[in-house]
Order: sequence, then structure tokens, then C-alpha cells
Amino acid sequence: MRGIKILLLEKLSELFEQGIIIALTVMMSALVLITTLKLGVFIVQDLVASPISMFSANDLLELFGFFLLVLIGLELLHTLKTYALEHTIHAEVVLFVALIAIARKVIILDINEVPSLTLIGIGVIIIALCSGYYFFKKGTIIGSSDKF
Repeated sequence: MRGIKILLLEKLSELFEQGIIIALTVMMSALVLITTLKLGVFIVQDLVASPISMFSANDLLELFGFFLLVLIGLELLHTLKTYALEHTIHAEVVLFVALIAIARKVIILDINEVPSLTLIGIGVIIIALCSGYYFFKKGTIIGSSDKF
């Protein structure tokens, strides 16, 4: 009887987890769609408002920020899908999403308004993420070359 309760509890837990993953996937898909539409609206508004040569630097930074936001959303969707199908989280994808997110922050950052300690912190985060990604890829390459 105790074994049946444990199996039932495990099954309920698995169903709950799958429901949460489905809900997160639907919400993330909606956010990516909304962000993509908003990016399209900004591009059309900027094209209608002024010729291409008249884009201001702030307009371009905002457009690049939205573009990278869509990429981050797509990568997070990929991570959710992978987790739902394989029940694993790929470290490479997580590092890649983090790199995109910090790149977005750097692109839209106004250096004149940010304290120098924050800039140092962002630099340390970039170095840490790049180092992690490098060692992860190096480990993957070494690990795959050991197999015949």
C-alpha cells in the first residue's frame, strides 16, 4: 500500500511539473509574440516618421534591445522545450542566454548615467560567462574526442 502511495505521489508530481512547463511555454510564447510585434511596430513607425538615414542612435539602440529580447525569449523557449522532452537543462543554452542578456544590457546601457562600480560588475559578469562558455565548449570537445 505504501508503494502505491509513493507511485501516486510521483505521478501527481510529474503531472504538476508538466502542467507548469506547459503554462510557462504558453506564457513565454505569448511574450515573444508580443515583443516581436512591438519590434515590428517600432520599425514601421521609425520608417514612416523619418527616412532610414535619419535614425537616431537611441532609436537604433532601442531596436537592437528589442531584437535581442526576442532572441532571449526564443532561447528560453528552447530551454523549456528541451526540459519538457528530456528532463535536462543544457548548460550551454543557459550560458548562451546569459551572454545574450548581458550583451543586450551593454548595448542599451548609457555609460554616462551608470556608476563605475556597476560597469566593473558588468565586465566581471561578461568575463565569467565567457570563461564558463569557453571551458564548457573545451570540455565538450575534449569529451567527444575521447569517444570512438
